[in-house]
Amino acid sequence: MSEQNQFKTDVREWLEANCPESMRSPYLSEADICWGGLDWQFQSEDQEQWLRRMAQKGWTAPSWPLEYGGGGLNREQAKILKQELDRINARSPLYSFGISMIGPALLKYGSEELRQQHLPPIVRGEIRWAQGYSEPNAGSDLASLQARAEDMGDHYRVNGSKIWTSYGDKGDWMFALFRTDAGSPKHQGISLILFDMKTPGVSTRPIQLISGKSPFTETFFEDVRMEKNQVVGEPNQGWTIAKYLLTHEREMIGASGNLQSGAESLSETAIKKLGLDNGQLSNPVLRSDIARFEIDEVCHQLTMERARDEVKAGASLGPSASMFKYYGTELNKRRYELLMSLGSVNALAWAGTDSAAGQLPRRWLRSKGNSIEGGTSEIQLNIVAKRILGL
Repeated sequence: MSEQNQFKTDVREWLEANCPESMRSPYLSEADICWGGLDWQFQSEDQEQWLRRMAQKGWTAPSWPLEYGGGGLNREQAKILKQELDRINARSPLYSFGISMIGPALLKYGSEELRQQHLPPIVRGEIRWAQGYSEPNAGSDLASLQARAEDMGDHYRVNGSKIWTSYGDKGDWMFALFRTDAGSPKHQGISLILFDMKTPGVSTRPIQLISGKSPFTETFFEDVRMEKNQVVGEPNQGWTIAKYLLTHEREMIGASGNLQSGAESLSETAIKKLGLDNGQLSNPVLRSDIARFEIDEVCHQLTMERARDEVKAGASLGPSASMFKYYGTELNKRRYELLMSLGSVNALAWAGTDSAAGQLPRRWLRSKGNSIEGGTSEIQLNIVAKRILGL
């Protein structure tokens, strides 16, 4: 306990000295979220400074090994760091598919060469990653993918397409699934390959959403050369790695149901917008809905923390990721339904400075996609039924 207390003191002192004051407040817009990457434009000196300082400590990926640029923290230390960041409402220094998805897959399945090449730049926020999984005819049935990597001896030649590529037009590198053995059963003959998005023959096209935003793209491959040394794990064994990576993606999406560091709670927002009548919100139905939501949110957060502790102790997250993904996305949709209720008819404003360019209704509409991306809610419920409940 004395070592943990000393570590907590050291972390608290370091954060006080190194976390800029502007990084201790809620996000004002999506521009405040730092994704990093070769073309990333920092919104302020503080945003850049916060990322650089945290990356230097390895605390953008605190549990990753020191030799790959991570923080090398054990599970208790990582928890203390998170608690101290939450205590000062610190913004995350970096959002990264590299940290949340391909990084863990490389740590488990990647060669030492791939780990040394890709993990340190991920920690430093130098490379932004995109994910190439879904195809026009391979969404929920992902194993039916048809994008093909033809063996050309010293490299693969890739043709086909992907769809719903999150930030595909902004990614520097992509991790993607391709069929490397067309004669194998559909769950076999698939490989996970890493490649530079500027490789000749790779192109993207934005997909416009109902929210008016275009965070997704279609990605096209025309005779693209991909190197064999960028295959993660063994060739034709990509489905096993893909499933492992999906557990991390679903955990990440599931965490969207929890309040992010630095963000206002629903009750705080409600009090600010509606004020109090005799110490409470005057609308009893809304008061009850907010209370029920915040209780469910805390339960979800604590359950996820317990599961993460179990994983750090050696357990497998496995199908529990589907449970977290389903419940977290439902929570996030409930959050935005309640936020829209708090704003009444004014919450529907789509443009103008008073509505911050329609930020709230656009996020409300975007939240509907949470129950589709990363595996639909129906698929997650099937997994929970079969692999957790044994039905």
